[in-house]
Amino acid sequence: MPDENVQCLPNKHLMQVDEIEKIAKTFVDLGVNKVRLTGGEPMVRKEFPQILEMISALPVEVSLTTNAVLAHKYIDHLKAAGVRSLNISLDTLDPETFKRITKRDQFQRVWDNIILLLNEGFRVKINAVAIEGVIEKEILNFVNITKNLPLHVRMIEFMPFEGNHWNSKKVVTAKQMLKWVEAEYDMVKLKDEPHATAKKYKAIGHQGTFAFITTMTEHFCGDCNRMRLTADGKMKNCLFGSEEMDLLGTLRKGEDIVPLILNSISRKHAVMGGQFSKSYKDAEASALKNRSMIKIGG
Repeated sequence: MPDENVQCLPNKHLMQVDEIEKIAKTFVDLGVNKVRLTGGEPMVRKEFPQILEMISALPVEVSLTTNAVLAHKYIDHLKAAGVRSLNISLDTLDPETFKRITKRDQFQRVWDNIILLLNEGFRVKINAVAIEGVIEKEILNFVNITKNLPLHVRMIEFMPFEGNHWNSKKVVTAKQMLKWVEAEYDMVKLKDEPHATAKKYKAIGHQGTFAFITTMTEHFCGDCNRMRLTADGKMKNCLFGSEEMDLLGTLRKGEDIVPLILNSISRKHAVMGGQFSKSYKDAEASALKNRSMIKIGG
């Protein structure tokens, strides 16, 4: 979380439940077969159970990205909606580091909820951003928790966004992290699914897996089939892209949003939203025209 106060949008600027349903149905009619609720934190919205139920009524796979602080309160809702997989954002396994990064003293609650979700039969993935000065000390701990728990840990290369103090020297590359793991564990490379963003591995004898999301060093833009919708109803065809299509504003005018969706997809850039060259070393966060990550969502 940033140190400065975060200005939240007024509720009237956000998609309302019926608007989420209309927009989601439109995407499904166009062939989308998976919907992920993300954030910020999706469970803090008071209509979360209603939104979850509504999305699950569509012919799609429903999944969730969450910080897991409130997961214990919504176990029954997740089961009823047919959610089988959750991504949990957790950049550290150290309670003090967690408190420093998140500005919240909630590590134990998060960890207890991870165990609860596993015990309730959910597939749990942990997303850990490879933060310089943190991941070097923790990557072996992350791999180690996959030994006795069926967790799927994904290390994400640090990415440039407004306000996150990014520079290319802070990137801990997947190649470097893999070397550290190889020095300690016997491991195998697993087959990656079509359109996967993560390169998966397994330490021999471990129940779970670990993976690297190589956003900065090995782009997967050409195979990406993801679209993103912000809480205020703007469509982004790339996490890094500056262009946004105002689906919510168009919907509220009573106009068709399909042309906007198709236009957005057709304008997708070949690499990194058209913001950077092929080398992450040339990327400058100050030149980025985009929202901060906490305002994009997920």
